Amino acid sequence: MTDSLRVGRYFSCVPNAQQAIESLSRNEMYFAVLPLSHPRARREFDGKTSRDEPFTRSDLALPSNVWTSNVIGALSPWINLDSRKHKVRVDSEKTVKQEIAWAQHISCPAVIAPTPGRNCTNYARCLYSQFAGYGNTSIYVHMPMVWSDDPEQLTDPWETWNKIRMLSEHHPSLSVALEITSDLPSDETVEQWACEPVKILIIPTSIFLTNSTGFPVLSKKHQAVIRTFFSYHVDVCVSGRPRHEGDLLVYTQYLQHLFATRPSLSESERFEQPYWDFLQVPLQPLADNLESQTYEVFEKDPVKYVNYEEAVFLALQDMHAVHAQKEPYVVMVVGAGRGPLVRASLRASERCGIPIFVYALDKNPNAVVTLRNMRITENWQDRVEVVHSDMRDFNPPVKADILVSELLGSFGDNELSPECLDGAQRFLNPERGVSIPVSYTSWIAPISSSKLHQEVKAYNDVKHFETTYVVKMHSHKVLSAAQACWTFVHPNKDTPIDNTRQSSHTFPVDRSSCLHGFAGYFDAKLYADVHISIYPETFSTGMFSWFPLFFPIRSPMYVPAGSKVELHLSRCVADKKVWYEWSVSEPSVGPINNVNGRSFSIGL
Repeated sequence: MTDSLRVGRYFSCVPNAQQAIESLSRNEMYFAVLPLSHPRARREFDGKTSRDEPFTRSDLALPSNVWTSNVIGALSPWINLDSRKHKVRVDSEKTVKQEIAWAQHISCPAVIAPTPGRNCTNYARCLYSQFAGYGNTSIYVHMPMVWSDDPEQLTDPWETWNKIRMLSEHHPSLSVALEITSDLPSDETVEQWACEPVKILIIPTSIFLTNSTGFPVLSKKHQAVIRTFFSYHVDVCVSGRPRHEGDLLVYTQYLQHLFATRPSLSESERFEQPYWDFLQVPLQPLADNLESQTYEVFEKDPVKYVNYEEAVFLALQDMHAVHAQKEPYVVMVVGAGRGPLVRASLRASERCGIPIFVYALDKNPNAVVTLRNMRITENWQDRVEVVHSDMRDFNPPVKADILVSELLGSFGDNELSPECLDGAQRFLNPERGVSIPVSYTSWIAPISSSKLHQEVKAYNDVKHFETTYVVKMHSHKVLSAAQACWTFVHPNKDTPIDNTRQSSHTFPVDRSSCLHGFAGYFDAKLYADVHISIYPETFSTGMFSWFPLFFPIRSPMYVPAGSKVELHLSRCVADKKVWYEWSVSEPSVGPINNVNGRSFSIGL
């Protein structure tokens, strides 16, 4: 969510470009959409090699910095790239090429292409062909939310947009200028547009109402739609003639009022905002040592450690109800970091009045320094023993009654929690030992997110499409409810222990969509009915220590309404590494990703 809203004006005809730009400041606007040539000046390319008269105004009409910063070009509205008439189609193609070349010449950052028809194959071909020669100028496809000739909304403009971008191979310079129409589509359609690369909202003055004081306002439904897009960094552009006193200034002021009164972000949302749609490669927990700043961020989570404390509290009560021993119960915190789980365990002990002795174990020598200082400053000498060791090598002098860990990754098992805890479970008292967490389940759902696809595609290699990413998904839409993949239980009493897993999923999809990948979540049972979860149905409100895991696919897939997405997912284990493989077999067959962990794995 940005701190300011950029409002512009869409000019249909501009006799004087300098005067048009000067009018922006009077109306508190930032940019102008200017026709690249006169909208009625149809050009016929009849084989002449040169023309004496210019087809548009000179680039000297405006300073170069204005062309670059304050102007978006508009291609001629009469262009019809899919006309059945050969001459019209050819002239339209040449006009597109000519006007985009001019936009590139004047360093115009983007042009708006006229609204396509339902038949848009040649439209897509012509736009896509321009990127080879004019890659610095983006193209925004002017799309209405509802077709003007289809008030019953029997066809969806999103289908046309999706066809254009699929034909153009999801080119990163192809985006949308979305017009807010008087008739609005369903909330689901608005949500679908919100996860598309919408750069500008075009708001006609004709959809404004008049309030009791004579000023322009929008209906509550229109307000809700526009506010939806405010958190996606879109600009707003007013089109049409002023229909209220005060020129276009009153429209700008009203839109700025809407922006200023949008719902504020919660504390967790403010924390998450810098990470929206930012790809992060998951940790390598046995190879990486976290930095102090990273520990500090995780320790600020207002939910996680409260739930851990409650889990230890209940486990101590249940254990003491059976054994009622006078000696302190032994709690081992594996992966103690800078001590938040040690604190949570000690608080739980104090709450229930049951004494404990804590072994705080960590392999990070820098975290151990903090723990040893904390043992002194917080007077833990008689209650805490700090151990610097890899949990796989540690030989404790006593068995633990409770083993506490926070080794979970975004997908539950993707940071080797099963392997680590399987190795550490030998610490547990075999008769009564309890692991916190007791179990965790991985969940997965198909998503549409042009933004995340472009972020991965920018690396321009297969390796990054075969890598999973931790990401706070913002510009995305879940296409079908998440399904459970598998569950790990601790202590693991299987003989032999096998942490490989496989699952297949069939997701029904109700409306036409574009599949870009899958979102992975987890739900962990700490103890009894105490959970921590990023699975949407059971999400621990306010918790921000984990973001979902993104499984990308190389080629986006069109998913027709009423069809299904079929996913096959494997967790593979070898002597030295763990990795995931995934593939899609419906609605079309895609390749198996990350075979043998060739692109990404977690080292053991």
